[in-house]
Amino acid sequence: MNCSICGKKAVYENKPGKNFLCKMHFMESVEKRFRQELRREVTFGRDGTTISVAISGGKDSSVLLYLLHKTLNKRRDVKLEAFTIDEGIKGYRNSGLESAIKLCSELNIPHNTISFRDAFNTEMDQIVNGNDHLEGSPCSYCGPMRRDLMNRMSKEINADYVALGINLDDYAQSIMMNVIRGDFERMARMAPHKRVIDGLVPRITPLRKIYEKEVKLYAILAGINHDSNWCPYAMKAQRNKARELINELEEEIPGTKLAIEGFLEKLQDNIHTEPTMIHRCENCGNPANGKYCSSCMKKGFR
Repeated sequence: MNCSICGKKAVYENKPGKNFLCKMHFMESVEKRFRQELRREVTFGRDGTTISVAISGGKDSSVLLYLLHKTLNKRRDVKLEAFTIDEGIKGYRNSGLESAIKLCSELNIPHNTISFRDAFNTEMDQIVNGNDHLEGSPCSYCGPMRRDLMNRMSKEINADYVALGINLDDYAQSIMMNVIRGDFERMARMAPHKRVIDGLVPRITPLRKIYEKEVKLYAILAGINHDSNWCPYAMKAQRNKARELINELEEEIPGTKLAIEGFLEKLQDNIHTEPTMIHRCENCGNPANGKYCSSCMKKGFR
């Protein structure tokens, strides 16, 4: 097939619009949507803006960092700093960390690493293998602890925002998981954060309108160094059921993922209540819904 715009050989089919795009127009399409979403989510301050970027070394966070750098590199009032969280997963994190460090070096972006071992005196392998009665999936432990460290690292550099590499597929799955649980408040609090909560660095998700397959193809076409390994605990994640359901719907009704994302966006725009996360964790001092934050609950402070 040929590009619907210029007639050159197409590399991508946009099913919702039934358009075909060549390499140049595909990459322009991704970059345009990224810039539009970045403008929606970020208010650049007069005194400068610092964005911390959580980079695992995988395709999503690597494309995120690359596009942030390409979009903002010429602005002297914007500073980018990246960090990687080492969860302590043997045979997985090392390769991702290596890719993250290499990409940051190529882009000349400062990079730091923080580990579960240093922060929590434990690792994911230890949590999973050393607990015969693990409550929930490994992701239910890893997620809150990762978010804790994301916030901690971002606060250390006085970041105005922390950018996450969440693509459209990820985003739609998270929305669906909250619907299945009936957790309206958690869904309403999903990034990008428009309301500032004391103690939390607002999270932004500039890739949330870009399909996962588009992110992967962009990474390949742009020659972005990234790690392709999967977390060994991913198969146990509850997210897999939501992924299967949404993929089936997308196949039958193209545009379903964008519709789910758009539904939440409209919902958040029409919510006029204040954030419910107004307490302080009695253990670490971070914002919390109750006596302890979710990270400390998982670490055993009850």
